[in-house]
Amino acid sequence: MLNRRHLRIKVLQSLYGFYQSEGTEVKVVEKQMLQSLERIYDLYLYFLLTFSELQREAEFRFEENKKKLRPTEEDLNPNRKWIENSVIQLLESNSVLLSSSKKRKVNWIGDEHRVMFRKMNAQIRKSETFYAYMNNGETGFEEDKAFAISIFKEEIANSALIHEFLEDKSIHWVDDIDLVCSMVIKTLKTFQEGKKSQILPLYKDKEDELEFVTQLLIMTVNYDKDNELIIDELTSNWELDRIAKMDIILMKMAITELQIFSNIPTKVTLNEYIEISKFYSTPKSNGFINGVLDKGITRLEKEGKIKKEGRGLKN
Repeated sequence: MLNRRHLRIKVLQSLYGFYQSEGTEVKVVEKQMLQSLERIYDLYLYFLLTFSELQREAEFRFEENKKKLRPTEEDLNPNRKWIENSVIQLLESNSVLLSSSKKRKVNWIGDEHRVMFRKMNAQIRKSETFYAYMNNGETGFEEDKAFAISIFKEEIANSALIHEFLEDKSIHWVDDIDLVCSMVIKTLKTFQEGKKSQILPLYKDKEDELEFVTQLLIMTVNYDKDNELIIDELTSNWELDRIAKMDIILMKMAITELQIFSNIPTKVTLNEYIEISKFYSTPKSNGFINGVLDKGITRLEKEGKIKKEGRGLKN
């Protein structure tokens, strides 16, 4: 589920905290970073579980309507298309989702959550997507799947109520929401009629990806003085204290990655840090970082400090 860019961002955030707080040991920062990565899976589970909670709230509303003193025909015989959505039923019966949620204690139990889902359900019922789905007269698995994906994109992923809850739960999740929501959509798209549903693991290759983040974090700290000297020399017209702290950390990470990961192409490293700078630093940072790293790559290659192994990895 996690990609290399998101792993780099987690290292960036951890290093920013490390450099901001004097006296913190890198091992403590490493532990916190790995915990933050692990909690991304909790976020993924929370979003997957929203469907069942919304269905339960809708079912509760139907039952309450039947208790009216003078129930209408619609109250007595409501349109149950949303309640019986076959894709959401697959989620509800997914053993991995259920066991992982239980193990990690991820759930929406509590009166405050019920109030939240009641409000969300009311908002969803007012949406054009919901109205079209409930009244188009079409049935079938693909119809249900298309609706589940659309309602997630439009109402669940962007719900201010959900975001408020998540921000209170973990400040780090703000940067993870987009990634996790894209993974929820990817998960739903894989569902097939008559087949057992699958949810994604946190890592594609856990051992490899954990080694990547830990090495990038630790070696960036270990190479700190050397990297700072390189950056200082490459930005001779600038004083380091005039360069944005985030830019300096990004360049330190990039210079470290270029030297210690022989299996990552130079261009990939360069492009990744330029892209990350667009979201995590100043508007002009990407051009600045690009220029400095270009010169840095030329220098490091001449000094024999960038060694790439494998076909096509030298560029």
